Amino acid sequence: MGKSIVITGGTKGIGLAIAHRFAANGYDILVCSRTESDLDVMKSVFEKEYPDIKILTKAVDMSKKSEVLDFAAWLMKQKSQIEILVNNAGVFLPGEITKEPDGKLEAQIETNLYSAYHLTRALLPHIPENGHIINMCSVASIIAYPNGGSYSISKFAMLGFSKVLREELKPKNIKVTSIMPGATWSASWEGVELPEERLMQASDIAESVWSVAQMSPAACVEEVVIRPQLGDL
Repeated sequence: MGKSIVITGGTKGIGLAIAHRFAANGYDILVCSRTESDLDVMKSVFEKEYPDIKILTKAVDMSKKSEVLDFAAWLMKQKSQIEILVNNAGVFLPGEITKEPDGKLEAQIETNLYSAYHLTRALLPHIPENGHIINMCSVASIIAYPNGGSYSISKFAMLGFSKVLREELKPKNIKVTSIMPGATWSASWEGVELPEERLMQASDIAESVWSVAQMSPAACVEEVVIRPQLGDL
């Protein structure tokens, strides 16, 4: 049975790039997204490009705890154990704390933090020794910036979750890594007119995820910060 990687929010941007990187190296891919049609397209492409691996998809709204737990139960029916879990699902809603509408914090905390918390807790009994949990944080997890608002709050919280998890799972020999990318080309930047060199490629982030996953059992990369060469936007 081949190794498996679970990627939440995996049909676009960074999640999709990670899926390609691991599928090309023989990992079975288990992925979720809110949009069924996006999952269908991804499944079709992967079945053609990577005929030797399994691509399993499920439509999930990761902001809803009940759907997250249903997803975890579904995963365990597909695979007895999960070697790598990438908590990538997230939403970016710019704004200022003093001006943003009521409910914006809750919406981003539910997707950017609670989804990872609930899914990780549900899957931990099925993550083997030397398994790896990779949490997609952000440079917004370590700096405050204009118009970051509640998004940055949610990403600071995600890094905190990741740090606590790292300490708790050391005795179980399960690795935890926080990935903190800066501005990366994704659907969030559609329609923005910027020189291509000002943003990183999703494949750059995927390469970093692949690299930290290749360390020996004796090594754990705890945090990775990746920024555009010319600096933050």
